[in-house]
Amino acid sequence: MPIPDAIAAQLPEFVPGTVWLVGAGPGDPGLFTLAGLHAMRSADVIVYDALVGDAIMGLAPETSELDYAGKRGGRPSHSQKDITERLIAHARAGKRVLRLKGGDPFVFGRGGEEVLALAAAGIRFRVVPGITSGLGGLAAAAIPATTRDTNHAVILMTGHPAAGTEGPAASHADWAAFAATGAPLVLYMAMTHLDAIAAQLMAAGMGANTPVGIVADATTPRQRVLVTQLDRAAREAAAQGLKAPAIVAIGSIVGLRERLAAFALGPEGAS
Repeated sequence: MPIPDAIAAQLPEFVPGTVWLVGAGPGDPGLFTLAGLHAMRSADVIVYDALVGDAIMGLAPETSELDYAGKRGGRPSHSQKDITERLIAHARAGKRVLRLKGGDPFVFGRGGEEVLALAAAGIRFRVVPGITSGLGGLAAAAIPATTRDTNHAVILMTGHPAAGTEGPAASHADWAAFAATGAPLVLYMAMTHLDAIAAQLMAAGMGANTPVGIVADATTPRQRVLVTQLDRAAREAAAQGLKAPAIVAIGSIVGLRERLAAFALGPEGAS
């Protein structure tokens, strides 16, 4: 898949000894950017996450070293410190280092932590944005993140407890404050603690019948969509075998899917 010359001429050079953090998007290889493809074809080493699909990894040159750094909740995985140290070591060895992440590097991808560490180590870096699953995943399920008739804001947040916290995920956020905004919530990494989160939101005054949409494996051929309501979302998701990676949307925007899905082409209409 060649990059058109007019675009290739505008792409920056991938300089040895630098690190590029690139967002691979939510899963569909068609949503991978040309800048990301340019970086991949230039990289000496690719440090990649578990959520980067095989189709995108298949674009890597045979000459590139592949360095797996997958992190999945609840499973044995590489520590963030280890990953960052590897990025620094590769760069100091004079390599062009591609740090490839699912979604967008700066949206719950710990990319901010990595570039802070790179800067502290004196390593130059570039960030190539990607389509974050919290927006791309909703679009792929025919759920608009905003419309003028439903909402003027949307809140992207994690449903996973912060590092070092104890107890249910609901303890790490002021759910009452978020519920009071009336803005739809789009939750990343929330499947494990969805029951606790729903309980906290209802205790804060959010209605039990608030619409909930769960998009699993968004934008891929495996995409599945469940539309339900807050008080039974966790139970129905478990009954249907929906698991991470998944995006959970809570609020008025979810109701739009009923009017749109029958007319949407591709995975947007899948259920």
